[in-house]
Amino acid sequence: MTFDFAFAWEVLPQLLGALRVTILATVLGMALAAVLGLLWTALRRSPLRALSGLTRVWIEFIRSTPVLVQIYFLFYMLPDFGLSLSPMMAGVLALGVHYSAYLAEVYRSGIESVPKGQWEASRSLNLSPLQTWRLVILPQAIPPVVPAFGNYFIAMFKDTPMLSAITVLELLQTAKIIGSETFRYLEPLTMVGVLFLILSLVASAGVRWTERRLGRVAARA
Repeated sequence: MTFDFAFAWEVLPQLLGALRVTILATVLGMALAAVLGLLWTALRRSPLRALSGLTRVWIEFIRSTPVLVQIYFLFYMLPDFGLSLSPMMAGVLALGVHYSAYLAEVYRSGIESVPKGQWEASRSLNLSPLQTWRLVILPQAIPPVVPAFGNYFIAMFKDTPMLSAITVLELLQTAKIIGSETFRYLEPLTMVGVLFLILSLVASAGVRWTERRLGRVAARA
């Protein structure tokens, strides 16, 4: 079987439409993971040992179970508890919760790199805990961990094909449907690989640009 460029051009618009679904799931999932990851980090630093311990157990549980199992659970099991989610919502929620456990560790490493004197200076200035986090700690903790954030963003992007297990018509699922309808898998699957490669390279370049940008901002500060 040879690569048919005319057929590839014909199915390209259909694949690009599915690529928008893949990108949307990744962006929404990463936004959710960033928020939840910061929440887990804050709870883990709680002075209440029970709360801190439960958060640690929760993070380890999420990290130690496959994301595909979590996708299945949210989509097929939550209706038994009276909560039904659309395939897209269940997929985004599963990706966000799963990667939030990893981002919690990323946040923790960044926060622990902030000198303890910064916390003491914030208290001496009578800053509230929220002001301390927003104005002092996070601006210093985030820039060093941008590369790790970028790595997890790209990893999530490459995990989106698992959403096809709950009927989300993302990029790979669309390519499989095209292949089953036309009995030509070479072109759609090859193009899926190329599109994933291009988007991953673009995301990597964006992460490097963000890292340099934050570095210049920190240097001026």
